[in-house]
Amino acid sequence: MIASLVTDLGPWSWWILAAVLLAAELLAPGVFLIWIGAAALVVGAISLALWGTAVWSWHVQLLLFAVLSVAFALLGRRYYHNNRNSTDEPFLNQREASLIGRTATLEEPITEGRGRIRLDDTWWSVQGEDMPAGTRVRIASAHGRTLTVENIGS
Repeated sequence: MIASLVTDLGPWSWWILAAVLLAAELLAPGVFLIWIGAAALVVGAISLALWGTAVWSWHVQLLLFAVLSVAFALLGRRYYHNNRNSTDEPFLNQREASLIGRTATLEEPITEGRGRIRLDDTWWSVQGEDMPAGTRVRIASAHGRTLTVENIGS
C-alpha cells in the first residue's frame, strides 16, 4: 500500500513527508525533526528533477535521505552549540540558586540544624548552626528546597 502510494504521488511523496515532519516539530518541539524534515525537502527537490531517470531509484533516494538527515542533524547541533545566547536572567528556572547571597531574618529558630525563613512570599527550610529567631542570616548555598544559611549578626 505504501509503495503504491509513493509510486502514485511520485516526487511529491518526499514533500508530504517533509510537511508531516515539520508539523510534528511544531507539535512536539525539540529541534530535531526539523533537520529530518529539511533532508526530506532536499530529496523532494532533487526528485522533482530526477524522478524519471534510471539512476534515481528508491534505494538511492533512501540512502540520500539517511545521509542528509544525519548530516543536517549534526550541522544543526553544531550551529546551536556555537550560537548560545547569554541571558540577562541566568537563574530563571533555578529559583534556589538565585537566592544565594541574599539576607533574611529567621522567622523560626534553627534548632538541631533546622529552621525556617520567609523570603518574598515563600517559606524556606534552612539548615545551619543553631540560632534564635530574629537572627540575620545570609544564604550560603541551596540544595533543592533547603537553604544553608550563615549568621551575619542581629
